[in-house]
Amino acid sequence: MKTVMIVNGAYRPAGHTDQVVSVLSAQLRDHGLAVDTLVLRDVPIAFCHNCRECLRIEGPTPPPCVIDDAMNPVVERLEAADAYVFAAPVNVGSVTALFKRFMERLTVYGIWPPGQAAPRMRKAAVTPKPALLVSSCAAPGWLGRLWFSIFRPLRMTARMVGARPVGTLLTGQVVAPAGTALDGVTRHRTVRLGRRLIRRLR
Repeated sequence: MKTVMIVNGAYRPAGHTDQVVSVLSAQLRDHGLAVDTLVLRDVPIAFCHNCRECLRIEGPTPPPCVIDDAMNPVVERLEAADAYVFAAPVNVGSVTALFKRFMERLTVYGIWPPGQAAPRMRKAAVTPKPALLVSSCAAPGWLGRLWFSIFRPLRMTARMVGARPVGTLLTGQVVAPAGTALDGVTRHRTVRLGRRLIRRLR
């Protein structure tokens, strides 16, 4: 059974991102896929120390981080997954600090020994796994795509772990309180997005 790992970088329980992720999870399971969900607000991940010890180690497999916390098991889960959903709402123009902290700890996916001019990605030579990128903002969706840099960090995250986006979802004008049910249009767009990933995993 193939596994899709969902990384949820939202702050609010039962908020818009949680509900989109819930719809995707149910859809993926209904099509025979396993779902491994990582809710970043519930996981004790420390900030990257920028020590660069991991960058000195060659090879396609990310080495353990010198910080012995929950991130090392998270990397093992990322490695085991066949596809990904990276989800984070816009917060002050970009991904949440929760997601950014997670993203910085993905430094283990890079290689940059002393004397080398630039870093290399460990997964650059592997066949990319499929990924979906999910976000939301208070501005209208089309303005959000123009104003905010939300998909740049999400795309970079996918690239670091050896994935390639096959679909994106940015929901605009999300200003309702947590717990407000998804509207029909957003639910339809979410299901349509999920179908893209399902087709890639067949």
